[in-house]
Amino acid sequence: MAIKLTKKQKKESYDAKLCLLLDDYSQILVVAADNVGSNQLQNIRKGLRGDSVVLMGKNTLMKRSGNVGLIFTKGDLKEVSEEVAKYKVGAPARVGLVAPIDVVVPPGNTGLDPSQTSFFQVLNIPTKINKGTVEIITPVELIKKGDKVGSSEAALLAKLGIRPFSYGLVVQSVYDNGSVFSPEVLDLTEDDLLEKFANGVSIVTSLSLAISYPTLAAAPHIFINAYKNVLAVAVGTEYSFSQADQVKEYLKDPSKFAVAAAPAAAAAAPAAAAAAKVEEKKEEPAEESDDEPLLNIFD
Repeated sequence: MAIKLTKKQKKESYDAKLCLLLDDYSQILVVAADNVGSNQLQNIRKGLRGDSVVLMGKNTLMKRSGNVGLIFTKGDLKEVSEEVAKYKVGAPARVGLVAPIDVVVPPGNTGLDPSQTSFFQVLNIPTKINKGTVEIITPVELIKKGDKVGSSEAALLAKLGIRPFSYGLVVQSVYDNGSVFSPEVLDLTEDDLLEKFANGVSIVTSLSLAISYPTLAAAPHIFINAYKNVLAVAVGTEYSFSQADQVKEYLKDPSKFAVAAAPAAAAAAPAAAAAAKVEEKKEEPAEESDDEPLLNIFD
């Protein structure tokens, strides 16, 4: 026979369980549980069984922050989040419910008899009678995201058998070893992280160069700019250094570099021509010998 706990004992048990989970787990998903049924929640618990624990409750301590729950896990946060998202179920549009998405009624035959035409007219939905049934002519945006569902809209969707909404646990925040961040971070790939890092380095480099404040990111640009400045001074004066000598020599007489390149090209030309001739000889087909005996077709 099960022992019935008092209200105080239930709170103490809940508190002890929460403290134990906080000690054992360093990763937590904070999830919203609006419109999630008990059977649906039970399926989610089964799907996460192994390395994750779902903690829900009607305790005022939890309700104070909204209809939320905690998923304690030792698995990969992204995989757990994706597993939770699998358990969304379709739901009808109930009166007074705030629409989470736009609801559009598609055109086509409704299967309703002509006596229902006035019902569509109230909602300004263009229809026609086709083969004894009501047919919607064009798509109709029945409910906009954020609007409350009215009685007429709910009745129409019920008549058409449309369940426009889907509900499940929605990850609101992620806790990982002392850090709290939004769930969008879980969708970032390594390429996204590299791109963000590169953008950050670029911003630091630009700011460093603009205010003449040396940083490790700007060091290569500072050295290159310094070299350009010293090279400009060397080119414009008699002062020189080893890295500037070749540049100054080129500026004095560019033809020297053209002459140096010409013999190498000339020397390479005969070799290339010889190689081409060898290839041509290889490709020539062998001539047939007249001394070869003819086949006797009568053999």
